[in-house]
Amino acid sequence: MDLDLTLVRAFVVTAGTLHFGRAAERLGTSQQALSKRIARLEAVLAVRLFEREGGIRLTEAGERFLPAAREALAAAERAVAEVTGAGPVVRIDTWGHLYGPMRTVAQAVQALSTVRLEPGPGRDWPSVAAALLRGDTDVGFGRVHPLPGGSDVGLTQRLARLEPVDAVVSTSHPLAAATTLRPADLRDSTLWCPAELTRLDFLRRFADEFQITRRQDGPNLGMDHLVQHLRTDVSCFTLVPADAPLPDHAGLRSIPLVEPTPLYAWSLVWRTSHRHPLLEPLVRGFADTGRAHRWLDYTPQQDWLPDADHAKLMADHV
Repeated sequence: MDLDLTLVRAFVVTAGTLHFGRAAERLGTSQQALSKRIARLEAVLAVRLFEREGGIRLTEAGERFLPAAREALAAAERAVAEVTGAGPVVRIDTWGHLYGPMRTVAQAVQALSTVRLEPGPGRDWPSVAAALLRGDTDVGFGRVHPLPGGSDVGLTQRLARLEPVDAVVSTSHPLAAATTLRPADLRDSTLWCPAELTRLDFLRRFADEFQITRRQDGPNLGMDHLVQHLRTDVSCFTLVPADAPLPDHAGLRSIPLVEPTPLYAWSLVWRTSHRHPLLEPLVRGFADTGRAHRWLDYTPQQDWLPDADHAKLMADHV
């Protein structure tokens, strides 16, 4: 049986969106043409791949066909790359954009001439996890935390960097003159969270651990909005990785945290069942760069990690 990869791609994209209109838009075709491609593929395979009543969903046959269909498309991309000499591309989605994840990615891939990256923005960890499981992206980079209902089952993660965070305050904040601060020193201040706190696992765990009871959150309107809020409300502070640049830090102070120093964990994550041919050199590049820059240095007596990050670090070193 010869499979037309155009039909296979139509199936994979539709399975990823479960919406004919969005899939057609992504493929640059009409919804009618997409429906015809799916129908032709179903006729060739002599099975129904989608249930179309009460919304679109995969049939059992469609669920079985999807992983192999994704692998067939990936193999085709590798074959074309071998002939053209272009080399395969790794699609990498990053999240945690206020903390500048591409700073770390850029450093890790500079020495990897064999790895061509196609970066994409992810809204947050749950959305990137879903994209990885659908096969819409190859690798994710950001802070990973347990998802409810085990919706991250089927994904593998590897810690890439533990980055100290600073407290950022207005120059008019009562603690602005300090050269260092302990997390406990911030208990009388208000933690400003640049998105809904339910989505900010690290900040939520930090506040719980160090008894920061005053908390405010709001929509993520970007770093400029965050900076302006801190300048305006002198009772507030937030946490920002020590190396992350502030766009215009006039009127702000970034103060290192000690006793303990909180560490923000950045991880690579990928789908367990499908390993991109360039995954190993990519992971190796992160590991080599991490060793050179001491990205995974951790001293339990001096540093603090949320429980899940600590457990992952210990497991990686077993």
